Amino acid sequence: MRPSTVFAATLICAMLVAWMPLATAAGERPGQQPNILWITCEDMSPLLGCWGDKQAVTPNLDRLASEGVRYTNATSVGCVCTPARSALITGMYPVALGSQHLRGAVTLPDHIRCFTHYLRQAGYYCTNNFKEDYNFVAPPGSWDESSRTAHWRNRKPGQPFFAVFNIMVTHQGQIRLPAEAFDKLTARLSPSQRHDPAKVTLPPYYPDTPPFRREMARFYDLITLMDAQVGDLLEELERAGLREETIVFFYSDHGSGMPRHKRAVYDSGLLVPLIVKFPARFQSLAPAPPGAVVQQPVSFVDFGPTVLSLAGVPIPKHMHGKAFLGPQRSAPQQYAFGLRDRVDECFDMSRAVRTSRYKYIRNFMPHRPYMPVSAFCEPAEMVKELRRLAAAGKLDPVQQLYMRQIKPIEELYDLKEDPHELNNLADSPAHRQVLEQLRAALRRWMIEVRDTGLLPEAEIFRRAAGDPPYVMAQDRARFPVERILAAADLVGRPNAEARLIELLDDSDSAVRYWAAVGLMAPGANATPAVAKLKELLADSAPDVRIAAAEALCRLGAAQDAIPVLAASLRHDDQRVRLHAAAVLAAVGESARPALPEVSKVYLNPPTADADFSMFFEWALEHVFENLRVAPPRPPKGLP
Repeated sequence: MRPSTVFAATLICAMLVAWMPLATAAGERPGQQPNILWITCEDMSPLLGCWGDKQAVTPNLDRLASEGVRYTNATSVGCVCTPARSALITGMYPVALGSQHLRGAVTLPDHIRCFTHYLRQAGYYCTNNFKEDYNFVAPPGSWDESSRTAHWRNRKPGQPFFAVFNIMVTHQGQIRLPAEAFDKLTARLSPSQRHDPAKVTLPPYYPDTPPFRREMARFYDLITLMDAQVGDLLEELERAGLREETIVFFYSDHGSGMPRHKRAVYDSGLLVPLIVKFPARFQSLAPAPPGAVVQQPVSFVDFGPTVLSLAGVPIPKHMHGKAFLGPQRSAPQQYAFGLRDRVDECFDMSRAVRTSRYKYIRNFMPHRPYMPVSAFCEPAEMVKELRRLAAAGKLDPVQQLYMRQIKPIEELYDLKEDPHELNNLADSPAHRQVLEQLRAALRRWMIEVRDTGLLPEAEIFRRAAGDPPYVMAQDRARFPVERILAAADLVGRPNAEARLIELLDDSDSAVRYWAAVGLMAPGANATPAVAKLKELLADSAPDVRIAAAEALCRLGAAQDAIPVLAASLRHDDQRVRLHAAAVLAAVGESARPALPEVSKVYLNPPTADADFSMFFEWALEHVFENLRVAPPRPPKGLP
């Protein structure tokens, strides 16, 4: 045998030896890979019987939990769907990809794929039924089928599958359906499965009024319906003879679609139920016996790597997540991270880091309210009731917390003693060490993943100049993350005004932007900055101009600022236009001089993507509402 042949044979043998433990661990016998079924539902915190909720009627999920393991510290990365799903499908943090803003479409670099791409390369049949909503178009090769008819049954005989089924009935939009439509949706429920509004228990941050009781009872009915649909899928798996060949995951995409849940980085918005059930033949892959509880923190970025590990497929090095099951599992993670950025027409930025005991939140826009006016959310009975009671001064101190118009810059909660996150310990001397530990952990993470949320949304794409945002963010010249984070971290800090005023002259537009934002923070003495802020109304970066204009409006110097915001409504970048419209909505009565231009743009909006057109329209309508003016009607003959 020639030396080259010997070398090749040796190399092949070495590769096989290296792979064999994966294959064996994944399927008990080499070449036997498990099927993996993901059952997901929308907008649901862990309100299940198996989580101890006595109001829940969830027999199918309770049974699944008794046969599997429950993760009690599983968290979504995002508090709304698109960033959450972006993390799930890539195993990467949305802020690294630029996919953290709701319906803010991005492109991916060629080397970053959906994790299903790697499963398909390993022979899996991958289906998604049917929601994607990743904030990017799934690259070619991500799915064998992704549609309302996608199903594992269409695979080749004997081919292992990975299948996702998205159950939609618990989405927040379903709670507020008209009575007839709601009754039709829930027609399969028996009277004993329905919930009496008079008997539901409300969390302490909700007022005990009929609208809250009605919507909470409806939500529990939808959970019961969702549980029945989970049972349908599990029964179908059983009838197909696949129960003993399939690992089943159940989880929701983030917290419930109610005030202070979805759109918030509290556990009510990020904590999700996670159940993983292993059939007997794959029980060696389970972290604990059936019926056990696992307290290890796991995050959505970990789900993709975990599936690859269970399937015996190598985990790509670019993924941020770590496998928590299978032969490639990592040591338990100490931290899980969460985020909140623009949602619809509402601009904000908060970051959170969580251990199994504590939660730390950094609010980078403390001048924004916890619950801004949102066109999508306002029709809900709960939201209208909260607004009414807050205006009447009829909320108790706990219920009033989420209705505050400003936020503290830091929040710290003991999740064991205070699971509802009501007692902010950020100023507690006894918890100073915990605060500093988590603050430092969050800062390290933002730098390590190169958090693009430190750039205004439009600025991400300006700097990318046609590249995927991820590529831009890895370029230290285009994105000096440490410098920008240092400026952002001054927001709300005591005695930071002098430094913020200095940074208004910085060479980096993002630093100038954060300096302007910092001068809006509650309690900031920004009056000495007025002259410099007026200069920034002519800044080369549109988001700096908009931030300076908002700061001037808040300082009582709106006369020069409003024309800049009005002109920005016609900017060639739809993200800039939306930012300007949202600020005009935020500054209330100060926006009145812009009313003629707002009306013109409302009637003849610039061309934009469908979602951005909708968000832009919503923001403009908020301006009309604030000024107590009816939106203009389009001329006859126009839509």
